[in-house]
Amino acid sequence: MNLEITRTEPSAPARQFTVLLSPTRRGARLARLLTTAQLASWGLPSESAAHIVAELATNAIVHGRVPGRDFRLDLAVQDGGKRLRIEVTDTRGDRFPPGPGAPATPAAGSESGRGLLIVEALADRWGVASGPVPRKTIWAELDLVP
Repeated sequence: MNLEITRTEPSAPARQFTVLLSPTRRGARLARLLTTAQLASWGLPSESAAHIVAELATNAIVHGRVPGRDFRLDLAVQDGGKRLRIEVTDTRGDRFPPGPGAPATPAAGSESGRGLLIVEALADRWGVASGPVPRKTIWAELDLVP
């Protein structure tokens, strides 16, 4: 007779949050509010993350909007609680923003064009990922441990 004993170990609770939001100003505002609430429930600081989400969600509704298709917000604590990863995915995979280090400074007096500069200033790392077609994801990471 073969007796097999299986021992399970409790793992750390997964800290992930995903939501689909309408590509509207209301959806962008809700993305920021949900980020603040979710990070508070995890006991994490939210100020920089909320600003990053606000900028990425606004870009998703302005530059990545496809009628009838939502954008997605993903938050995940990674590396054993050392890093927060923020992802905003839209369905406009044919239009890519400039990558890290490349966002242009807008003209003086311009009312737009500073979103990715803000993301670059607040995030420890950020970038752009394509796919699966027709999607693209703009991601940013914040180190939670100094």
